[in-house]
Amino acid sequence: MASAAIATLSFASVRCRKHQLRHGASALNARQLRAASSSSNWHAISLKPHGEPRLRAAKRVIVAQAGAGRYKVAILGAAGGVGQPLSLLIKMSPLVSALHLYDISDDVSSVAADLSNCNTPAQVAGFTGRDELAGSLAGADLVIIAACAPRQPGGTTPDNEDVFGANAAIVRELAEAVAEHAPPGALVHVITDPVDSTVPVAAEAMKRKGGAYDPRKLFGVTTLDVVRANAFVAARKALPLADVDVPVVGGGAGATVLPLMSKARPRAAFTEEEVEELTARVRGAGAEVEAAKAGGDDGSSATLSMAYAAARFVEASLRGLDGDGGVYECAYVQSQVAPELPFFACRVRLGREGVEEVVGEELRGISEYEAQALEALKPLLKASIDKGVAYVQQQQEAALN
Repeated sequence: MASAAIATLSFASVRCRKHQLRHGASALNARQLRAASSSSNWHAISLKPHGEPRLRAAKRVIVAQAGAGRYKVAILGAAGGVGQPLSLLIKMSPLVSALHLYDISDDVSSVAADLSNCNTPAQVAGFTGRDELAGSLAGADLVIIAACAPRQPGGTTPDNEDVFGANAAIVRELAEAVAEHAPPGALVHVITDPVDSTVPVAAEAMKRKGGAYDPRKLFGVTTLDVVRANAFVAARKALPLADVDVPVVGGGAGATVLPLMSKARPRAAFTEEEVEELTARVRGAGAEVEAAKAGGDDGSSATLSMAYAAARFVEASLRGLDGDGGVYECAYVQSQVAPELPFFACRVRLGREGVEEVVGEELRGISEYEAQALEALKPLLKASIDKGVAYVQQQQEAALN
């Protein structure tokens, strides 16, 4: 008989009981979101502010039970620097029954074979090349787009425009495949950089495939910024890490990332210098890791922490699908939290339909420094969103000529 407890996976995420939201939150209901997906144009989705939610951080320890999982997860880009450790973490989840690993690289077969040796319930299958992409998506409850253009040898990177062009093409192709071959209700997590632009790319690509886009089910994964903010604040203030919860809003790329220290839990006193230093460190943490890993074989990027953060968000999403009513995480989603920005990262409540509530009220009562930083990032984020939308439109026009 298989052991009942065969793997342990620990993530910290935000849980909140309904009575803790008695002051309310900005509510984004399913009907409003469904209406937003009916056209290729961006829609304004009205939010209903009631008051700031009182959220608390908690640590969730998951013990994998033999045969307990019932969700199928597909990772697109599973042979990459993020994809491999992410695949291992998802293999450990007790909520997952099947794990489909896709990549254009033949290396994905060895990754699948290696993970199949782990005595956790999820059954692993590898899919190599574009001919097998459709098969990897069949029956998926959740799809992770992690594929990206390879970095240049020696850890150097092409310029930002080249990164965007290469990764936008990858995300567009994979999003179109999701729209065609994944079940209509599948959740889609995008972690391919730059998320500020690639999520709009995915949205536009899916809209153009028979209206398959559902804004409740498309997420830009910005959890790494939350993980970093929590870790840095806990260290600076000598707080128990499991209790720390710092919401991070805006986007997912450097200057568009804004940790809200004024909304951190538990409450802590920060000097202006501390807020500026912590904000700068969260924004620059990726470069900090790249500098430490310079010259490495993995492209000198934050692969391990990104995999951990992505796995945390997967676990939260699956808990929502499973009916857990108190799952909150920050994510980059379509909303009207900032009316001039079609996409914005903030706290959302996850449920059976994906995004069930957008918590916009945390933007009220922020500090003067945060308010100024928020206004400063808006034009940068808007330009990145417009860039993603324009890319898909240009590619479609080129295909017609």
